[in-house]
Amino acid sequence: MFDPSAARRQPFVEIIARFAREDGDHATSVPGLTVHRRSEQAVPSCAAYRPSFALIAQGVKKVTLGHETYIYGGSDYLLTSFDLPVTSQIVQASPESPYLGMVFEIDVAKISPLLALLDRPAATAQVREPAGASSEPPEQRGMSVAALTPELEDAALRLLRLLDRPGDIPALLPLIEQELIFRLLTGPHAARLRQMTMVESQSHQIGRACAWLKEHYALPLRIEDLARRVSMSVSSLHHHFKAITAMSPMQYQKQLRLQEARRLMVEDMLDAGSAGHQVGYESPSQFSREYARQFGAPPLRDAGRTRRSLLGRLAGEPEMLSEG
Repeated sequence: MFDPSAARRQPFVEIIARFAREDGDHATSVPGLTVHRRSEQAVPSCAAYRPSFALIAQGVKKVTLGHETYIYGGSDYLLTSFDLPVTSQIVQASPESPYLGMVFEIDVAKISPLLALLDRPAATAQVREPAGASSEPPEQRGMSVAALTPELEDAALRLLRLLDRPGDIPALLPLIEQELIFRLLTGPHAARLRQMTMVESQSHQIGRACAWLKEHYALPLRIEDLARRVSMSVSSLHHHFKAITAMSPMQYQKQLRLQEARRLMVEDMLDAGSAGHQVGYESPSQFSREYARQFGAPPLRDAGRTRRSLLGRLAGEPEMLSEG
């Protein structure tokens, strides 16, 4: 039976497959755009997602934020509006039909000028946002999955096609980027992007808290100090932080610490004690317990398994870890 959505995705498949010929995450000549390929289902892996728009041309992916899971495929897009530590997993892929996806980072500074245009009376008379979009409560998750509209799909495809015309990038990328943000701002989850730009909003303050934690994850965390730093009460910080990130500030910091410790052991070959100390753990036993709870095995065993998986991927073996 003819599948019109699959037919619409075929140009995405062809372009991504050409620029991601091997499994992995591939930077492109378009600033902010990466393309991704996986030929096998992957074990869960940790990743740090930045504000971005992600689209899958082929395959299915699962992303876990806190205790919540988002599953999306070719008819959806994933919108991330904050820096978030997540666990991701490719759940549908094969050598014959590999997972193929694209991610475009959102420059938050470019949202406000478009909002100013959208909020003009003449513009709002022509472009209708979903009812209540600008007044939705700020306590929304910093990640969401929504149905891909034809307009958003068209803009994303034109973004990908710039890869075949690198000379057009300086002139056309700003226009396509503006349209992508415009489509997101007039979509069902526009409030997430709006809140990021409102200096006095709780979402903006939580964004500042996330940025501080990301930069200073190895330091001891005192919630009172963090609340003071972002001009919130302790109770308000806890409430809005968990509403947006699905984690408490302490849990968010722990995710950052454990992800970095794993990277240090796998890539820099640090031992467990040194890695735990470098990311802020004073107790080796606490580090080992929390690491095993997060990754399903003690630090050294997990690091060795992860390293072997990465080496296997380089050698062309099927088992692999995914962050794309």
